[in-house]
Amino acid sequence: MIVRLFRGRIVKNLSAGPSSWRRTVIVTVALPLVISLAVMAYAWPASRIAPRDLPVGVVGTSTAGQKAVEGLEHSKPGGFDFHLYPTQASARSAIRNREIYGAFVVTTGNVTVLEATAASTSVAQLLTATGQQLAAHAAKLPPKDATPPAGTSHRPAVGKSLTKPAPKVGFRTVDVVPTAAADPRGVVFNSALLPLTICSILIAALIATSGAQMSVWRRLIDLLAACAATSLAAYLVAEGLLGALPHEHVATWGALSLTMLAISATSVGLITLIGPAGIGLSAALMVFVGNPFSGITSAPELLPKAVGDIGQWLPPGAGANLLRSTAYFDGAGSGGHIAVLVLWSTLGLAAVALGRRDSAVANKGLAEELAAADDRSADSPAGNGTPAALPSSSANRPHSHARHTAHE
Repeated sequence: MIVRLFRGRIVKNLSAGPSSWRRTVIVTVALPLVISLAVMAYAWPASRIAPRDLPVGVVGTSTAGQKAVEGLEHSKPGGFDFHLYPTQASARSAIRNREIYGAFVVTTGNVTVLEATAASTSVAQLLTATGQQLAAHAAKLPPKDATPPAGTSHRPAVGKSLTKPAPKVGFRTVDVVPTAAADPRGVVFNSALLPLTICSILIAALIATSGAQMSVWRRLIDLLAACAATSLAAYLVAEGLLGALPHEHVATWGALSLTMLAISATSVGLITLIGPAGIGLSAALMVFVGNPFSGITSAPELLPKAVGDIGQWLPPGAGANLLRSTAYFDGAGSGGHIAVLVLWSTLGLAAVALGRRDSAVANKGLAEELAAADDRSADSPAGNGTPAALPSSSANRPHSHARHTAHE
């Protein structure tokens, strides 16, 4: 008995061994690796923030403006993409149309920075710091008449100096498109993207995993209704309670709805095509790639080039920029972002429709095969609805004791 129990315990431990080691590998290797990648996805782009072809304007073609452009190109090579404007009015119009983030107005004795904190508070701070550097550099330059005229003696007169003190250079900033007064630093706006992304995936998981017999049209209607209702609730909190989305109320609600639909539809489509693993894939794509690559807390042009480009082709990045356009810029520059969101929504809804259709076709084929088998059973020689030939199994064979009894 002792030997038998000992042997059974050994067999049980050996059978449980692979599962135990697999769990150990997941806990000690796979899970830390996933967490490390998630931390890197958020921290690495943030640690590499710097201007990269940031579109800014320069007003006028004066010598001071040209020297300012040359100085910026020398100090930050490749950091700015300069656009020349003849007047401040044209530069302001370009800022409102989201063609540039701001503009420098450099004249003799004065530096003015036109910026838009609604476009990006980080970029506005960068432009302010750059304008201050331009003003400090201009203040150090010698005046034009510091060099004595030709034909005069270079020796200074007794008690006199040819050099004059550098004139003071004025500096000021003008916020062309400011953020809401209730959210001056854009904290509420920047904090809204992550919970919206997570809620969109939860909506998709709920719709995809509940109601196995639900028709395709019912699923699509539920998805549209859930995104519209949830985005309305989010808008009422962000604007009605916190005052962070002050303009174009209907268009802003529409931007929130379209963003959530693009994320939810993509997630439902992935779950429909590949099963429960689609939830993890959706979270990895939208939360751990789309959200940190969106540039919502800074700007796409402040992130590494590839990161910024990828982020704008994913729903979180396109949705964040669309929300800025509708809430502060009267929809300017929103065409490309709408196209990206519509594309993701269409692909996701098509995956839902095709996936459910394939499942329905497979179920219909299985039902036809079962019906055919029933028909063959009904036409069997037994005539009583039982199969003509039953498979040989222990359930269908008479017991040996019964056979002996029959022979007796």
